[in-house]
Amino acid sequence: MLAPLLLSLLLASGSDVKGEVEDKKPNFVLMMVDDLGIGDIGCYGNDTIRTPNIDRLASEGVKLTQYIAAAPLCTPSRAALMTGRYPLRSGMASPGRVQVLLFLGGSGGLPPNETTFAKRLQQQGYTTGLVGKWHQGVNCEFRGDHCHHPNQHGFSYFYGLPFTLFNDCVPGEGSDVLVDLQLALQHLTLLLGLGLLTMVGVTFIVAAAMWYVPFGLLRTWNCIIMRNQDVIEQPMTVETLPQRLLAEAQNFIKRNADRPFLLFFSLAHIHTPLFTTPAFAGKSRHGRYGDNLEEVDWIIGKITETVDSLGLANNTFMHFTSDHGGHLEDSDSLIGQKGGWNSIYKGGKAMGGWEGGIRVPGIFRWPGRLAAGRVVDEPTSLMDLYPTLKYLAKDTQPDRHLDGFNLMPLLEGKAARSEHEFMFHYCGVYLNAVRWHPPDSNSIFKVHFFTPNFFPPGAGGCYDTKVCLCHGQHVTHHNPPLLYDLFHDPSESRQLTPETEPRYAEILQQIGSDDSQVQPNTIQNQMSWEKILWRPWLQPCCGTFPFCGCKEDKNI
Repeated sequence: MLAPLLLSLLLASGSDVKGEVEDKKPNFVLMMVDDLGIGDIGCYGNDTIRTPNIDRLASEGVKLTQYIAAAPLCTPSRAALMTGRYPLRSGMASPGRVQVLLFLGGSGGLPPNETTFAKRLQQQGYTTGLVGKWHQGVNCEFRGDHCHHPNQHGFSYFYGLPFTLFNDCVPGEGSDVLVDLQLALQHLTLLLGLGLLTMVGVTFIVAAAMWYVPFGLLRTWNCIIMRNQDVIEQPMTVETLPQRLLAEAQNFIKRNADRPFLLFFSLAHIHTPLFTTPAFAGKSRHGRYGDNLEEVDWIIGKITETVDSLGLANNTFMHFTSDHGGHLEDSDSLIGQKGGWNSIYKGGKAMGGWEGGIRVPGIFRWPGRLAAGRVVDEPTSLMDLYPTLKYLAKDTQPDRHLDGFNLMPLLEGKAARSEHEFMFHYCGVYLNAVRWHPPDSNSIFKVHFFTPNFFPPGAGGCYDTKVCLCHGQHVTHHNPPLLYDLFHDPSESRQLTPETEPRYAEILQQIGSDDSQVQPNTIQNQMSWEKILWRPWLQPCCGTFPFCGCKEDKNI
């Protein structure tokens, strides 16, 4: 009598435990590299740079081959990733020259009333953390209002770069910010300085301040580390940044191993300036860029190892990607190529809708839920991450209009086709290109309404300006638009014509008549000169402004 009773109790207990596991909310570990080319990774065709840890994620999970960023530059692309919406909808797209935020002391950024996936998951009881790059603004009206800060956008914990890693952060690497304007102000200062003895002393001082204060001290203003809302290092020590970011990401996972968590690990790699970490320097076959990429792979391996060693693998949705394609024009005679390789795809970073700037790696691992080795060739978007996380967190509350779709049917093999019949590609605020995946065809037609003017003629990038621009004399408009079939011609090298494509007229009509195109809204543009330029009263500061300076306390 006792044995059957004990057996029934054990079975009942086992049933309860199983139900508890099934109902347990999954963890999310999202890993994003900066400026990584899709052709840089082994599982996407690179056979000379060693990326075994990233390749392992792909072999143990699902790989997307047509994973598209909503913009070919970091600020708008990341805004779209976190909101599930085209950056135009949140004011994070530019009508002019400057396509990304340039100063931490500017007032532009992700609007406080915008909703991120972190905010939605926070409302579902998740502990949320961002480690690494933000680049979505900090303050609106005064220093310390933190209206654009990660803490205000759903991240319970933030450690990292509120701006980004850029050349000005390392002395001797040159400048990335409005170089022509800097030179013009320097020349003006010099001319006025020569006239010091002719009653222009005050004007000279003003002109000198206009150049030196915002630009001469860029390393102090922009190259900082914050922990939550405190500036803990200004300017930051770049050499130890990779190790510190990795340690913070690992510690976040360990601290929250017993509760549902979201970690967005936004690496400082592989944006320039490139790191020179001794353990990786000179070890790759592709110079300093290859060394940095192999360091990225090691970092991804350590994060995966942390998840697995804590027994979290079967309940953790891991994702690896890049914010956009590699920067083709970034090179010099000393280091060589400093930007990524975009495989067979035309174009790269900041080149509008050309595939090389927006097609990025997309790898998902979730043992027990996602079949190992699956490959999905359908059109998908970084904006799909937002509704996917909502779905997995069982968030059924009403939301505003989203441009992304839940990826799980594709990832699990329950759906064969993407819900993206149309996808729109913007260069700043301008509709640059559209792709159409007809329901009755495998073809993926793509039209370009305008294209950037490469320089010198015949080159594959804008080597005069270093990044391509979206307006005026910097682009060529096409009427009729350029047309390609990405299914048969992914490198966009064979233009279709009425003679070569029977559906030519139908394609142009479908794309021209689609009513789901994103229309400019009433949201204030966050990328205007008024919003971007430096203002001293908005500058984050460790200490008393303008005497900002501190080093991170390693004992904290």
